Amino acid sequence: MKKCLNKKIFRIISEVITREGLPAYVIGGFVRDCILGRKNKDIDIVVEGSGIDLAFKVAEAIKPGTRVSYYRNFGTAMIRTGDSEIEFVGARKESYRKDSRKPVVEDGSIEDDQRRRDFTINALALSLSSDNFGAISDPFGGLKDLDRKIIRTPLDPGRTFSDDPLRMMRAIRFSSQLGFTIEKKTLEAISENKQRISIVSRERITDELNKIILSPVPSAGFILLESTGLLGLIFPELDALKGVEEKNNIRHKDNFYHTIKVLDNLAGRSGDLWLRWAALLHDIAKPATKRFDPQAGWTFHGHEFMGSRMVPGIFRDHRLPLNDRMKYVQKLVLLHLRPIVLSQDEVTDSAIRRLIVDAGDDLEDLMALCEADITSKNERTVKRHLANFGIVRQKVLELEEKDHIRNFQPPVDGELIMEVFGIGPSKTIGDLKSAIKEAIIEGKIRNDFSEA
Repeated sequence: MKKCLNKKIFRIISEVITREGLPAYVIGGFVRDCILGRKNKDIDIVVEGSGIDLAFKVAEAIKPGTRVSYYRNFGTAMIRTGDSEIEFVGARKESYRKDSRKPVVEDGSIEDDQRRRDFTINALALSLSSDNFGAISDPFGGLKDLDRKIIRTPLDPGRTFSDDPLRMMRAIRFSSQLGFTIEKKTLEAISENKQRISIVSRERITDELNKIILSPVPSAGFILLESTGLLGLIFPELDALKGVEEKNNIRHKDNFYHTIKVLDNLAGRSGDLWLRWAALLHDIAKPATKRFDPQAGWTFHGHEFMGSRMVPGIFRDHRLPLNDRMKYVQKLVLLHLRPIVLSQDEVTDSAIRRLIVDAGDDLEDLMALCEADITSKNERTVKRHLANFGIVRQKVLELEEKDHIRNFQPPVDGELIMEVFGIGPSKTIGDLKSAIKEAIIEGKIRNDFSEA
């Protein structure tokens, strides 16, 4: 395992702890990811002694004056060197109270520290001592679990999740990120302890949720959240999409599975978190707008409008930023049917211009969402829709080149209108600007000052 310790910093730490007579180890995610061949710039060092004292000694050995950020209450310290963040902490053992996920902490040994880790694959430790540099400590079979692609707790999973319920989200997140299977007893313990998630802060839950959304195949994580019962507790609006109803032998599709398929489709082409959130929320209002029409079958009229109105509340609940990112997601949810409608009908220039104006710089993301929204299992249907979207895209390029209306600004401003007509600020100004905008979109005049 010495290949994982080829950074200069590990030799420096080794020299310091050998001189001081302190056992210290690299532990956790860095070791796991190194074995898996994944990059990880966050390095955790655990020492049988004071993590803060060791950090200052290592900082001095790197270069006198190297900055150390430390948190006396938590007994942790951090140094930035090169592209890595190195956190130092003393080995500890923990015990928990029923009403809190914050442990009572005592000094402990490396074995105690490994015992408190969430999963076997995160309990692996590499010695930094000079006499056994790079030797691996694996008391719970983490190497074997890495090889078998298994998520498993070192100790009893029921106790592990009851003590710190956030670990249930972490188990699902690692499964989704790494493509690993959660071991049967561990998975059962998540279902049994799901109600304990209520003691975890919304911010910590959302942090794990975002990592699931950003994983290579996000649906894997959401299927686990749903099957364990966690989804209904942390994201009831998404959970409400589940299920299929039938009337007069007419069924609608399961909108939950459709949504996570759209998310997977989009994940294959974009790593943008907020575009993926738009995919997750694009049909969020379908349960509220579902109706059965004997002639038309199941309808979800207006779900895009209602869905866009639901976005701020969902962002507030999940402690997501209530800023331009939220407005971006709102816009894509509101507009997500527009290109689909255009791809099914005869495409008029005015309809394309209106789409360009309304979507602005987010038009490409909107088109990506709409293309991801094609989840039919019929290859011919998929090809037909994609071909139609190709027509829409081509028309957009032609009109963009001709009319220059992306992020539309009126060619005539309110000041000039007031001057020409000799009127003050009033509704009439807005009406005239709207009339000019409509004339440009409808192709009656060009996007040009003199014509306006």
